[in-house]
Amino acid sequence: MKKADVIAFYARLAEADPHPETELEFVNPYTLVVAVALSAQATDIGVNKATRALFREVDTPAKMVALGLDELKRHIKTIGLFNTKAKNVIALSQMLIDDYGGEVPNDRDALERLPGVGRKTANVVLNVAFGAETFAVDTHIFRVGNRTGLARGKTPLAVELKLDKATPQPFRLHAHHWLILHGRYVCKARTPECWRCIVSDLCAFKPKTPPPKGKAVPGIPQTK
Repeated sequence: MKKADVIAFYARLAEADPHPETELEFVNPYTLVVAVALSAQATDIGVNKATRALFREVDTPAKMVALGLDELKRHIKTIGLFNTKAKNVIALSQMLIDDYGGEVPNDRDALERLPGVGRKTANVVLNVAFGAETFAVDTHIFRVGNRTGLARGKTPLAVELKLDKATPQPFRLHAHHWLILHGRYVCKARTPECWRCIVSDLCAFKPKTPPPKGKAVPGIPQTK
Protein backbone atom coordinates (compact mmCIF):
# COMPACT_ATOMS: atom_id res chain seq x y z
CA MET A 1 0.00 0.00 0.00
CA LYS A 2 1.36 3.41 -0.96
CA LYS A 3 2.21 5.90 1.80
CA ALA A 4 -0.59 8.27 0.79
CA ASP A 5 -3.07 5.40 0.87
CA VAL A 6 -1.84 4.31 4.31
CA ILE A 7 -2.45 7.81 5.64
CA ALA A 8 -5.90 7.92 4.07
CA PHE A 9 -6.66 4.42 5.41
CA TYR A 10 -5.91 5.36 9.01
CA ALA A 11 -7.46 8.82 8.69
CA ARG A 12 -10.83 7.31 7.75
CA LEU A 13 -10.73 4.79 10.58
CA ALA A 14 -9.76 7.56 12.98
CA GLU A 15 -12.58 9.82 11.82
CA ALA A 16 -15.10 7.01 12.31
CA ASP A 17 -13.77 6.14 15.79
CA PRO A 18 -11.51 8.87 17.23
CA HIS A 19 -10.87 7.20 20.58
CA PRO A 20 -10.88 3.40 20.17
CA GLU A 21 -10.49 1.25 23.27
CA THR A 22 -10.01 -2.40 24.09
CA GLU A 23 -13.27 -4.26 24.56
CA LEU A 24 -11.80 -6.21 27.46
CA GLU A 25 -12.93 -4.93 30.86
CA PHE A 26 -10.22 -4.22 33.45
CA VAL A 27 -9.60 -1.95 36.44
CA ASN A 28 -5.81 -1.54 36.48
CA PRO A 29 -2.68 -2.81 34.68
CA TYR A 30 -2.69 -6.07 36.65
CA THR A 31 -6.27 -6.98 35.79
CA LEU A 32 -5.51 -6.03 32.18
CA VAL A 33 -2.66 -8.58 32.11
CA VAL A 34 -5.02 -11.22 33.49
CA ALA A 35 -7.83 -10.36 31.07
CA VAL A 36 -5.58 -10.43 28.01
CA ALA A 37 -3.97 -13.70 29.11
CA LEU A 38 -7.42 -15.23 29.52
CA SER A 39 -8.56 -13.96 26.10
CA ALA A 40 -6.33 -16.33 24.12
CA GLN A 41 -8.63 -18.50 21.98
CA ALA A 42 -11.63 -16.87 23.65
CA THR A 43 -13.88 -13.91 22.89
CA ASP A 44 -13.68 -10.62 24.76
CA ILE A 45 -17.38 -10.96 25.58
CA GLY A 46 -16.81 -14.36 27.15
CA VAL A 47 -13.81 -13.15 29.15
CA ASN A 48 -15.71 -10.10 30.41
CA LYS A 49 -18.58 -12.27 31.64
CA ALA A 50 -16.14 -14.45 33.56
CA THR A 51 -13.98 -11.68 35.02
CA ARG A 52 -16.62 -9.11 35.97
CA ALA A 53 -17.29 -10.65 39.37
CA LEU A 54 -13.67 -11.80 39.75
CA PHE A 55 -12.23 -8.30 39.37
CA ARG A 56 -14.65 -6.89 41.94
CA GLU A 57 -13.00 -9.24 44.40
CA VAL A 58 -9.47 -9.54 43.07
CA ASP A 59 -7.47 -6.62 41.67
CA THR A 60 -3.88 -7.31 42.82
CA PRO A 61 -1.47 -10.23 42.47
CA ALA A 62 -1.56 -10.80 46.24
CA LYS A 63 -5.35 -11.09 46.25
CA MET A 64 -5.19 -13.53 43.33
CA VAL A 65 -2.69 -15.78 45.08
CA ALA A 66 -4.82 -15.62 48.23
CA LEU A 67 -7.91 -16.54 46.19
CA GLY A 68 -6.19 -19.73 45.11
CA LEU A 69 -6.28 -21.98 42.09
CA ASP A 70 -9.56 -23.75 42.75
CA GLU A 71 -11.55 -20.57 43.34
CA LEU A 72 -10.01 -18.94 40.28
CA LYS A 73 -11.05 -21.94 38.19
CA ARG A 74 -14.59 -21.57 39.50
CA HIS A 75 -14.68 -17.96 38.29
CA ILE A 76 -13.29 -18.64 34.81
CA LYS A 77 -14.63 -22.14 34.07
CA THR A 78 -16.70 -20.82 31.13
CA ILE A 79 -13.51 -19.77 29.30
CA GLY A 80 -11.74 -22.22 27.01
CA LEU A 81 -8.59 -23.86 28.41
CA PHE A 82 -9.49 -22.49 31.85
CA ASN A 83 -7.41 -25.07 33.75
CA THR A 84 -4.16 -24.09 32.07
CA LYS A 85 -5.02 -20.40 32.12
CA ALA A 86 -5.82 -20.50 35.84
CA LYS A 87 -2.44 -22.08 36.59
CA ASN A 88 -0.71 -19.39 34.53
CA VAL A 89 -2.59 -16.56 36.25
CA ILE A 90 -1.63 -17.83 39.70
CA ALA A 91 1.98 -18.33 38.57
CA LEU A 92 2.28 -14.90 36.93
CA SER A 93 0.72 -13.30 40.01
CA GLN A 94 3.31 -14.94 42.25
CA MET A 95 6.11 -13.85 39.91
CA LEU A 96 4.85 -10.26 40.00
CA ILE A 97 4.96 -10.40 43.80
CA ASP A 98 8.40 -12.03 43.96
CA ASP A 99 10.19 -10.13 41.20
CA TYR A 100 8.37 -6.82 40.73
CA GLY A 101 6.92 -5.87 44.10
CA GLY A 102 3.41 -6.69 42.92
CA GLU A 103 3.57 -4.14 40.10
CA VAL A 104 3.20 -4.77 36.38
CA PRO A 105 6.50 -3.95 34.64
CA ASN A 106 6.55 -1.45 31.79
CA ASP A 107 8.92 -3.60 29.74
CA ARG A 108 8.19 -6.11 26.98
CA ASP A 109 10.91 -8.60 27.93
CA ALA A 110 9.82 -8.59 31.57
CA LEU A 111 6.18 -9.05 30.59
CA GLU A 112 7.03 -11.94 28.27
CA ARG A 113 8.74 -13.72 31.19
CA LEU A 114 5.37 -14.01 32.92
CA PRO A 115 3.65 -17.42 32.52
CA GLY A 116 0.96 -17.31 29.84
CA VAL A 117 2.10 -13.94 28.50
CA GLY A 118 3.38 -13.83 24.93
CA ARG A 119 4.41 -10.99 22.68
CA LYS A 120 0.82 -10.13 21.70
CA THR A 121 -0.31 -9.90 25.33
CA ALA A 122 2.76 -7.85 26.23
CA ASN A 123 2.08 -5.44 23.38
CA VAL A 124 -1.54 -4.97 24.47
CA VAL A 125 -0.48 -4.21 28.04
CA LEU A 126 2.24 -1.80 26.93
CA ASN A 127 -0.20 0.04 24.66
CA VAL A 128 -3.30 0.15 26.84
CA ALA A 129 -1.73 0.47 30.29
CA PHE A 130 1.37 2.49 29.48
CA GLY A 131 0.58 4.33 26.23
CA ALA A 132 3.32 2.67 24.17
CA GLU A 133 3.04 2.68 20.38
CA THR A 134 2.89 -1.08 19.97
CA PHE A 135 1.08 -3.34 17.52
CA ALA A 136 -0.53 -6.40 19.10
CA VAL A 137 -1.07 -8.71 16.14
CA ASP A 138 -3.96 -11.07 16.76
CA THR A 139 -5.86 -13.05 14.13
CA HIS A 140 -7.86 -9.95 13.15
CA ILE A 141 -4.84 -7.72 12.57
CA PHE A 142 -2.98 -10.53 10.81
CA ARG A 143 -5.91 -10.93 8.43
CA VAL A 144 -6.49 -7.20 7.85
CA GLY A 145 -2.78 -6.51 7.33
CA ASN A 146 -2.48 -9.24 4.70
CA ARG A 147 -5.87 -8.85 3.04
CA THR A 148 -5.70 -5.09 2.57
CA GLY A 149 -2.04 -4.96 1.65
CA LEU A 150 -1.30 -2.63 4.57
CA ALA A 151 1.23 -5.03 6.08
CA ARG A 152 1.71 -8.41 4.48
CA GLY A 153 3.62 -11.14 6.29
CA LYS A 154 3.62 -14.89 6.87
CA THR A 155 3.88 -14.61 10.65
CA PRO A 156 2.37 -12.30 13.28
CA LEU A 157 5.84 -10.91 14.01
CA ALA A 158 6.42 -10.10 10.33
CA VAL A 159 3.08 -8.26 10.17
CA GLU A 160 3.87 -6.44 13.43
CA LEU A 161 7.24 -5.22 12.16
CA LYS A 162 5.74 -4.05 8.87
CA LEU A 163 2.95 -2.20 10.68
CA ASP A 164 5.52 -0.56 12.92
CA LYS A 165 7.43 0.62 9.86
CA ALA A 166 4.42 1.65 7.78
CA THR A 167 2.22 3.38 10.37
CA PRO A 168 2.88 7.14 10.67
CA GLN A 169 1.97 9.66 13.32
CA PRO A 170 -0.57 10.60 14.55
CA PHE A 171 -2.03 7.11 14.10
CA ARG A 172 0.50 4.93 15.89
CA LEU A 173 -1.00 4.90 19.39
CA HIS A 174 -4.47 3.71 18.34
CA ALA A 175 -3.57 1.80 15.16
CA HIS A 176 -3.85 -1.71 16.54
CA HIS A 177 -7.27 -1.01 18.06
CA TRP A 178 -8.60 0.40 14.79
CA LEU A 179 -7.34 -2.67 12.94
CA ILE A 180 -8.69 -5.16 15.50
CA LEU A 181 -12.13 -3.57 15.51
CA HIS A 182 -12.17 -3.31 11.73
CA GLY A 183 -11.31 -6.99 11.44
CA ARG A 184 -13.80 -8.01 14.08
CA TYR A 185 -16.81 -6.15 12.71
CA VAL A 186 -16.20 -5.37 9.03
CA CYS A 187 -13.25 -7.21 7.50
CA LYS A 188 -14.48 -10.54 8.83
CA ALA A 189 -12.68 -13.83 8.33
CA ARG A 190 -15.11 -15.77 6.17
CA THR A 191 -16.85 -12.97 4.32
CA PRO A 192 -15.50 -9.43 4.54
CA GLU A 193 -18.27 -6.85 4.35
CA CYS A 194 -16.64 -4.78 1.61
CA TRP A 195 -19.97 -3.23 0.70
CA ARG A 196 -19.96 -1.21 3.92
CA CYS A 197 -16.21 -0.77 4.38
CA ILE A 198 -14.99 2.83 4.56
CA VAL A 199 -11.55 1.90 3.20
CA SER A 200 -12.57 -0.58 0.49
CA ASP A 201 -11.22 1.59 -2.33
CA LEU A 202 -7.77 1.56 -0.71
CA CYS A 203 -7.77 -2.18 -0.09
CA ALA A 204 -6.04 -4.75 -2.29
CA PHE A 205 -8.62 -7.47 -1.67
CA LYS A 206 -10.49 -8.62 -4.79
CA PRO A 207 -13.18 -9.28 -5.68
CA LYS A 208 -15.05 -7.03 -3.27
CA THR A 209 -18.03 -8.70 -1.62
CA PRO A 210 -21.40 -7.25 -2.71
CA PRO A 211 -24.17 -6.29 -0.29
CA PRO A 212 -26.61 -9.02 0.74
CA LYS A 213 -29.82 -9.21 -1.22
CA GLY A 214 -32.34 -6.68 -0.03
CA LYS A 215 -29.76 -4.71 1.95
CA ALA A 216 -30.01 -0.98 1.31
CA VAL A 217 -26.65 0.71 0.87
CA PRO A 218 -26.35 4.47 0.18
CA GLY A 219 -25.50 5.06 -3.46
CA ILE A 220 -25.92 1.39 -4.44
CA PRO A 221 -29.17 0.05 -5.92
CA GLN A 222 -30.75 -2.78 -3.96
CA THR A 223 -30.38 -6.30 -5.36
CA LYS A 224 -33.72 -7.93 -6.10
